[in-house]
Amino acid sequence: MIESAILVGWEPLKSAEDYEQAMEELALLARTAGAEPLITVTQKRASPDPRYYIGRGKTQEVAALAEELGATLVVFNDQLSPTQIRNLEKALGVKVIDRTALILDVFARRARTRAGKLQVELAQLQYLLPRLTGMGTQLSRLGGGIGTRGPGETRLEVDRRRIRMRITELRRDIKSLRKQRRLHRRLRKKREMKVISLVGYTNAGKSTLLNTLTGADLYTEDKLFATLDPSVRRGNLNGGMKVLFSDTVGFIRRLPAELWTAFQATLEELLDSDLLLHLVDLSHSNYLNQLYAVREHLSRLDPEYHQREVLVFNKIDRLAEEVNREMLQRKFPGSCYISALTGEGLGELKQILLEALTRSYLKLRLYLPYNDRPAYYQILRQGTILKEIYHPGYIEILAELNPILGEQLSRYTVIPDGYSR
Repeated sequence: MIESAILVGWEPLKSAEDYEQAMEELALLARTAGAEPLITVTQKRASPDPRYYIGRGKTQEVAALAEELGATLVVFNDQLSPTQIRNLEKALGVKVIDRTALILDVFARRARTRAGKLQVELAQLQYLLPRLTGMGTQLSRLGGGIGTRGPGETRLEVDRRRIRMRITELRRDIKSLRKQRRLHRRLRKKREMKVISLVGYTNAGKSTLLNTLTGADLYTEDKLFATLDPSVRRGNLNGGMKVLFSDTVGFIRRLPAELWTAFQATLEELLDSDLLLHLVDLSHSNYLNQLYAVREHLSRLDPEYHQREVLVFNKIDRLAEEVNREMLQRKFPGSCYISALTGEGLGELKQILLEALTRSYLKLRLYLPYNDRPAYYQILRQGTILKEIYHPGYIEILAELNPILGEQLSRYTVIPDGYSR
């Protein structure tokens, strides 16, 4: 069932441009959640009204619009207090939700795996718990729709005690999930596989890029949070170096605190990555603000994230006109430009990633006997072969290797006894 929604925002007396962009994003979120925005109502004032968030007169205006247009939902662009929700529902006569509830609903729609569902349910219950007082109308509502999806209809009847018990259970399950993921990360490190995590604003094209780089077939759609559950796939860089690409949940401005807390188990994947491939949708009118919003989130996870960041501007196939790449290169040195959809620029990207991963690598000339196939495959898996020359009895290999592997293979830096070049 598609709900008809009125979008309402409070516009501060300054920063009108940011407000317009936030309302555009709210409309996209509403469509992703299954609602059709009918109209946007703006309240300009120095500060929000403590009773209705918008003024009494504007509240009456929204009530008249809801009746005239047949709206079933009113969505506010900021987080509302329980008292404000109660007062607004009484005054408007329709369901009222805020931006946080809308984002939580989108996440609930997108969660597919058990891990994703657990984390979304925890976020929803953490949002619900302090709002039980004053939410009598919402809690007694038996219908479905946006803002009621997730843990199930039983949550409409539970009290604080039962919610707290469920939150405790979810935290225990998620703690177990974190242990499993730590084990997986340790196994990757043991195999010495490099991990590149794709990060970026929601709908920047991370899943499309992962598909293009690895030949995977992940679900993609031109919507916010089209994919939620992280995926890891194997791919090759220039020179045949094998790496793991990890697709993570997209970021968004003003990400609800409840989601940030609940998704720590997923976000921890970024901490152990060797590189953070930060994908930016260059075709978006607000791409710079999106870039800075992602960087703000990354800095909360790791203040030193910039040492591992590789900035990549995506969707150059969608540009109506050429952007000033010289200006962007001066502002963001080392960045590159690609189309994850068409594959344009991927060769350059793979080279940049390879160079970033091998900055500390040693360039060694090895003389490897033909009968030591395990060592040869280890070089293929963990390093980059620059040149091979075949001699009777051995292969002369020029390769870039990490210091640990270079030490392990140091015995092959001289020609084997009994052979000559």
